[in-house]
Amino acid sequence: MQYSDFATSATERAPEAFSSNPSRRRWLAGTTLPLVAAVSAVLMIAAWPSQDTPRSLDLTPLVAAQPSAPAPIVEEDTPDSVEYTVQRNDTLDRIFRTVGLDIRALAELRTLPEVRRALDIVRPGDIITFTHVDGALQSLNRQISNTLTLQVARSDDGFAFNYIENPLETEVVGRHAKITSSLFAAGQDAGMSAGTIMTLANKMFGWDIDFALDLREGDEFSVLYEQRYQDGEFVEDGRVLAAEFVNEGRKHRAVWFQSQDGEVEGYFTPEGKGMRKAFLRAPLDFTRISSSFNSRRLHPVLGVVRAHKGTDYAAPTGTKIWAAGEGRIAFVGRKGGYGNTVIIDHGKGIKTLYGHMSRFGKGMRAGRKVTQGETIGYVGSTGLSTGPHLHYEYTVNGAQKNPAKIPMPRTEIPSKYMAEFRSQSEVVLAKLDLTNGRTASTQLAMK
Repeated sequence: MQYSDFATSATERAPEAFSSNPSRRRWLAGTTLPLVAAVSAVLMIAAWPSQDTPRSLDLTPLVAAQPSAPAPIVEEDTPDSVEYTVQRNDTLDRIFRTVGLDIRALAELRTLPEVRRALDIVRPGDIITFTHVDGALQSLNRQISNTLTLQVARSDDGFAFNYIENPLETEVVGRHAKITSSLFAAGQDAGMSAGTIMTLANKMFGWDIDFALDLREGDEFSVLYEQRYQDGEFVEDGRVLAAEFVNEGRKHRAVWFQSQDGEVEGYFTPEGKGMRKAFLRAPLDFTRISSSFNSRRLHPVLGVVRAHKGTDYAAPTGTKIWAAGEGRIAFVGRKGGYGNTVIIDHGKGIKTLYGHMSRFGKGMRAGRKVTQGETIGYVGSTGLSTGPHLHYEYTVNGAQKNPAKIPMPRTEIPSKYMAEFRSQSEVVLAKLDLTNGRTASTQLAMK
């Protein structure tokens, strides 16, 4: 059938179809409307004005109206901070490996001479702060002293360093206390540090007062000393400037003096006589006298009466033992009932003996010269001993003497320094007088 025939036939049959079946008429109407709409659309497109080039649809307003896509987030690595406290036998190499730092950074730091000198010597207790990113060192801070800090930071050209100074402020404090049990307890109750208390005992009055045997309840003392602060925070006690100790009613006074040329320094009486003498009364920081010089003592181990021609100082094992005076080591080693022993020859027929040591000081050997106060060994209980203590003897031409009864000659300030000494000491002693009789501390401004 040709298209014209189909159209004619459909036209001829249409009236019959619409008239004879209502439901059929409704179906045709439903299907015809979409067809008509489609034909209309085709005719409208055909009627659109033609151009040489097709029209393009401008979508700019639609694109501008769309929300912009969020920019990608770039995460930066945040440096980790590590504060490390140096331990015994630590080295920087070991510290870097323990913290997990790239060891190549240490090699780079050591190419800087100023940094190498400040870093290669580390002491137990030192604190070093590192920042790093996955082990790559970014910065390092190390406190060289109370007033100086080394700062190292990574830069474009390697590592840059800087030294930061943070000075200490000094105040002068006066303390006064009375003895009820011991010097140490009284000093602590007055707010003094252990170091300041030991300065009184070992560097100022230790040649004149036996702090184990001579102290009495009611003895009293006054001290004028420095305290150091940094950024308003207490750091440490400084030098003791002057002190007075009243023992059994007898007054002892001492003042610090240092000449401008540095030739003379030390503690002296107000008259200019040196507090330092040829020998210490006690060559260690002891807790008590366990046995005094006694010609008829019952030996605690042998159980027989035997002269005890020395002094026993009870102290914990490991307590430092100092050379009582300047001299040379005459003997170091094991010596019968004395156990581990050091003997020092001080010249002029005087020798001192130190027995029952747990171990010897570093470098102790026969012939070596030692200075007063140098550590020569440590308290122990070797030999014939019932407990840790130091047995100390003082001999003159081979005869044992009671060290507590030996007169100790003093040194004096040379006459050419006396005017300078008096001008300094008078000011300091006047300030010390302000603390006498007071139980609370007194703040004094140094001028």
